[in-house]
Amino acid sequence: MRNTDTLNSSKKIETSTLVKVGVLSSIGYILMFIAIPIPFLFPDFLKIDISDLPVLIGGITLGPIFGVLIAFIKNLLQFLTGMSTTGGIGELANFLIGASLVFASSMLFKNNKNLVKALLFGVIAMTLMGVLSNYFLILPFYSTIMPIEDVIEMASVINPNITGKIDFIIWMIVPFNILKGFIISSITVLTYDKIKKVL
Repeated sequence: MRNTDTLNSSKKIETSTLVKVGVLSSIGYILMFIAIPIPFLFPDFLKIDISDLPVLIGGITLGPIFGVLIAFIKNLLQFLTGMSTTGGIGELANFLIGASLVFASSMLFKNNKNLVKALLFGVIAMTLMGVLSNYFLILPFYSTIMPIEDVIEMASVINPNITGKIDFIIWMIVPFNILKGFIISSITVLTYDKIKKVL
């Protein structure tokens, strides 16, 4: 009898978790449509959005693997619904960087329960992933849609120090991810206690 009760309880927990993953993925997908450009700091194609907020909340409350899963599903939805304007490249970048943020943050939080420290660690991981993924994957892939020289030229209008790919990553990608990570982390700190009760 106890084994049956335990099994039923386990199934309820699994179903509940899957429902939460689905809801958070959907919210993240919707938030991807609310993207704000910062024209005096970054080119138009670099826009700030908070779609990684439900991803981060999910990772912290449900665990790192579920956080990464939420990041994957929201980007897959964006791609499958035909809303991608970059042929999937933007979604790949969003997934890699968002997954690194949520995985690093939720792993550290799981071990020490210090939310601020965990989020700072996540922002560092996110920024490093932004550097590596843009250098080896995103910019090379993006060049199949738009010549990399055009990207550099758009960025150099804002910052004359940018004359090549490395400069673009240092002066655009790094500060962009730090700013985005700081915004998402700040909202998470302010809302986590309330959202945790709901989840």
